[in-house]
Amino acid sequence: MDFTHFNKQKRAKMVDVSSKKETLRTARAYGEVKLSNDAYNAVKNGKIKKGDVLAVAQVAGIMGAKQTPYLIPMCHPIPIEGINIEFEMDDENDTIKIFSETRITAKTGIEMEAVTAVTVAALTIYDMCKAIDRSIEIKNIYLLHKEGGKSGIFHRD
Repeated sequence: MDFTHFNKQKRAKMVDVSSKKETLRTARAYGEVKLSNDAYNAVKNGKIKKGDVLAVAQVAGIMGAKQTPYLIPMCHPIPIEGINIEFEMDDENDTIKIFSETRITAKTGIEMEAVTAVTVAALTIYDMCKAIDRSIEIKNIYLLHKEGGKSGIFHRD
């Protein structure tokens, strides 16, 4: 089997996408932040001293997606055309669910940007709430859906 990310010397390389065709590519990712009941209610009721947690986490997630090629060594720098982040409050489990969606017309995919957006949003929630809760859990970060390009559609069941 030939690995696309290794050169003849078996060292890492960035894959050459110059001959690929541009296609519309989209990706959606998911993650969760599990908080204590006190921290969860403080976020929900706007009582975190650092400010509006979800507003800051949304901007941080967008910024994180845009920084992906500087964080992940073999990711191509790409002109992201759209990023959206949404939150769902799960009162029963004191959990904030994070969803990201990214879009681009390009020669390479955008799923790493979607996953990075969720991850950075989750880390921002952690940072803003850690004074109330040191037991915060960031979990279940994964790709939900991607489409476009040679590999076609992936959808997590």
